[in-house]
Amino acid sequence: MTFSTSLQRTVAPFRADQVGSLLRTDTIKQARLQYTSGELHAEQLREIENEEIRRIVAKQEEIGLLSITDGEFRRAWWHFDFLERLDGVEGYDTEGGIQFHNTTTKAHGVKVTGKIDFTTHSHVDDYAFLHSIVSQGRTAKMTIPSPNMLLFRGQIETDLYEDRDVLLHDLAQAYQKAIRAFYDAGCRYLQLDDTSWAAFFSEEAKTKLRNDGKDPDQMLADAAKLINESIANRPADMMITMHICRGNFRSTWAASGGYDGAAETILDGLDLDGLFMEYDDERSGSFDALRFVKRPNLQIVLGLVTSKYGELEHPDEIKRRIDDASKFVNLDQLCLSPQCGFASTEEGNLLTEEQQWDKLRHVIQISQEVWK
Repeated sequence: MTFSTSLQRTVAPFRADQVGSLLRTDTIKQARLQYTSGELHAEQLREIENEEIRRIVAKQEEIGLLSITDGEFRRAWWHFDFLERLDGVEGYDTEGGIQFHNTTTKAHGVKVTGKIDFTTHSHVDDYAFLHSIVSQGRTAKMTIPSPNMLLFRGQIETDLYEDRDVLLHDLAQAYQKAIRAFYDAGCRYLQLDDTSWAAFFSEEAKTKLRNDGKDPDQMLADAAKLINESIANRPADMMITMHICRGNFRSTWAASGGYDGAAETILDGLDLDGLFMEYDDERSGSFDALRFVKRPNLQIVLGLVTSKYGELEHPDEIKRRIDDASKFVNLDQLCLSPQCGFASTEEGNLLTEEQQWDKLRHVIQISQEVWK
């Protein structure tokens, strides 16, 4: 197998990248339990988090990653922790959890009770801490849920948003402010995480939407419009990517289906700098969807290495699949990463911390052999 010579990238997304979340350490888990029981106060918990984040930042740098995250160590959920701190949004206990393959999450959700806005947010402080400890030559990466997660998953409990266009406008404006706040804190690499696109991947999923009285075509158009308006005013030197996710909880998944049902919208209709696309198993479909990549500056990060279990994929198989993808997209526009994070919720996937680092080393080594 022969690959054309291609330099490693010096801006995000990188040839060897990561989605973001990392397995919570035992120290973090214990501290959270102590905080919940009242044995620790908020300042003590934060200092413990700081020390653990310093440790995993150092580890990421040691193994050779260029994009460095805080592992989402301060979060219980990848999305709710951010969304419920927006103005006009509240977290609440639901009757049941989110259904995954053969398992269910804890019962929690978000609801819109007032005008959506962004003023102050603890995640900006979280990013500022990460930025302050990442070494020169590395890039601190911030991950937040896409605005579509509130549009699709939030309960609307206010008459302010009887007009859906008003909801889209306010949500986009809130995200524009959030993006500016992260930028002002030093962020130049922001990732939006989004599971909502999976609602369009299969006919079964779209039929379910219709049975619920929803128009899949209009919902798809709204999702794209919301993303583009949310990122419309981003500074030129800020890279914004999106991770298209099918669910990740305790090494299980929530959705199946190839990208075809929304591929043209995702790949040719979003003004993003990069897309992290899950391609770790047959549930993800074929690379045919990549034919819709038209922009020469759009980076496609292939999630070919699974984060769901510890066994390492054979390097030649990963290289073969990169070669297959390069038949649709130039190799210069491709990167490699795990298909998802290792702990989208604080429970984490079913592998050890050392297996997690081995997975990331695997991504780095393969990328160095492909993009020489």
